[in-house]
Amino acid sequence: MENVILIVHLLLAMSLIGIVLLQRSEGGGLGMGGGGGTATGRAPATPLGKVTWLLAIGFICTSLALTIVAAQKSAGSSVLDRIGNQPRTEEPADTAPALPTGDGLLPPSGGDNAPLVPRAD
Repeated sequence: MENVILIVHLLLAMSLIGIVLLQRSEGGGLGMGGGGGTATGRAPATPLGKVTWLLAIGFICTSLALTIVAAQKSAGSSVLDRIGNQPRTEEPADTAPALPTGDGLLPPSGGDNAPLVPRAD
């Protein structure tokens, strides 16, 4: 279900970009001309303007639907819950943490074929 909504969302986004690029510039936004002709504040709605509104409404609806689906999928889990399941190794409070040795700070030598594995310390 999430994949279907995502595909529709992407199609709406691409078509919204295309429709906006097809529209004529109304001027004034970047100091360019192209509008003009009417002394009233608002021009009549064009078919491209109506399609833009429909695509924008569809885009917002699919955005909300994707948010709701994502929230339902993650409702039972939290990142902090996953972190809390790992066993803890506690150090005595009176000792300072050990500093890393110089070997861990140097890059591997040319003849070293072992893969670099991250350590948890």
